[in-house]
Amino acid sequence: MIRFVVKTLIVAAALWVATQLVTGITVGGSTTAKGIGTLIVVALIFGLVNAVIKPIVQVVGCAFYVLTLGLFAFIVNAGLLLLTSWIAEQINVPFHVDGFIPALFGAIIIAVVSWILDLIIPG
Repeated sequence: MIRFVVKTLIVAAALWVATQLVTGITVGGSTTAKGIGTLIVVALIFGLVNAVIKPIVQVVGCAFYVLTLGLFAFIVNAGLLLLTSWIAEQINVPFHVDGFIPALFGAIIIAVVSWILDLIIPG
């Protein structure tokens, strides 16, 4: 349970970094507490999307992963971030990704920041 909470907070922090660095990724919230809550909700949505959809895409797109030496993962992660944005909008969570290019850069930043924080914060 603690690992789940820590991982969710790590993803929320990575999402925050992406919103700061990538034009086109926005998170709403008029106050800091509301913004943090929104980031945690988006991190939960992103984690759920990754847990359910990503394995299916990896199996179906296995050849693309091999042919591109794993670079296809960036495309998949960008698509999952766009899907997260769409789901957030459907449930009135103020998180939006403007298109594929911001999603691509955001996915890269989220992956790098999550990886660094996973190294720093003990599991």
